[in-house]
Amino acid sequence: MPVRFVILGAGPAGVQAATHAARMGAEVTLVERDVIGGSANLWNCIPSKAMISTGGLMSLVRRASSMGLCDLDARLDLQVLRERIDRITGHLERSATELMASQGVRVVRGAGVFKSAQEVLVDTAEEGPVELEADAVLVATGSRPRTPDWAEADGERVLVTRQAYPPPQIPRHLVVIGSGVTGVEFVHMFRSLGSEVTLIVSRQQVLPQKDPEVAAALEADFLRRGVTLFKGARAVGIDRTDEGVVVRCSDGRMAEGSHALLAIGSVPNSDGLGLASAGVRVNEAGYIPVNQHCQTNVSHIYAAGDVSGKLPLASVGYAQGRKVAEHVMGLHTRAHRHLDYDKAASAIFTEPEIADVGLAEAEAFAEGRKLRVTKVPFAANARALIDGDARGFVKILSDPATGIVLGGSIVGKNAAELISVLALAVTAHLQVTDIVESLLVHPALAEALADAAE
Repeated sequence: MPVRFVILGAGPAGVQAATHAARMGAEVTLVERDVIGGSANLWNCIPSKAMISTGGLMSLVRRASSMGLCDLDARLDLQVLRERIDRITGHLERSATELMASQGVRVVRGAGVFKSAQEVLVDTAEEGPVELEADAVLVATGSRPRTPDWAEADGERVLVTRQAYPPPQIPRHLVVIGSGVTGVEFVHMFRSLGSEVTLIVSRQQVLPQKDPEVAAALEADFLRRGVTLFKGARAVGIDRTDEGVVVRCSDGRMAEGSHALLAIGSVPNSDGLGLASAGVRVNEAGYIPVNQHCQTNVSHIYAAGDVSGKLPLASVGYAQGRKVAEHVMGLHTRAHRHLDYDKAASAIFTEPEIADVGLAEAEAFAEGRKLRVTKVPFAANARALIDGDARGFVKILSDPATGIVLGGSIVGKNAAELISVLALAVTAHLQVTDIVESLLVHPALAEALADAAE
């Protein structure tokens, strides 16, 4: 009898677990109440990157005269942009849905709730209540934008992230609250699309969890583009006015704008699942703790993706989903490598892009760890000069004794693509000489990686 595998949530983790387990012979049922492909992915991540791509083209057109092109104009058609986003997300959802069908995965549309550790009840609109019995269950229900008690998102003047892809109108002046990854991407996105932008920075640098040198490069670019930074300012309230909003800060400062956008993190979708009925524990923040196999405290119940409290990256969700499927099917008894979250590459799609992987410089020095740090600016790279965008740098961190690559940061064009080389080096324990001795294309931005590895 095949393993009965029930998955709650069809985001990156759920979809990957479903298809991988089905290919290995499991009887898979995927429960989803919203969108196949994940609401956080298809309603947040993908639309934001589509808007950033449009904004990037507009910025490129503005710089075109320096590359010998004159009399170009870039005007935004918001309706065309909205239709483009719908086409992209629609295509991705259809592809995911067709993949489920091709692998024999049963998709049940509705909200699933545990009745017991082996039973899940799904309230569906078409079939009514559907009871599912499971040998293994994966909870991959994702997360949603966090709204503080001092703000009310009305979808008109005060927005959460999902209401901004795109918003009803491009804001005249957007006040962004939150200077983490999502916040700075919104700053870049709307500034590129023509909005005036003020960023509320609760600490003394944007991207407080990132390398200070990386954060400084982004701040400098924001200031060059006319972004107003409120540093050391914690938002405590938002007031509606006749013409817009006023964001009140704890130090008495006020930021006026036409719209405000909340980008202050997310909360896990672990409530309302009946986890207590299954005996599954959650922590104080609502995340479901898991071990190296993504198992919860109930061994046949797993959690993956944002709800697991690990890195909130789609790439991590995909990897977790695959590992869960393999564990459910017993493949962990063979040669097996656990996920190392410290080696996950991440990117921020600002302009210039930011990407990093592995050990952080500040963390290493705080631990008193010996480190070799090498850095090369893109201003010395031929391809960057040809493309007319030589902002940023490549920084590589390595062990001075062995030469093994421990981490790295990239600020610059196509950083999200270039970081893959360093991610592979970190994961495979390659040495800097392995990068230096690779015969790379010339001229190419990747040459900066070899230069930094020297």
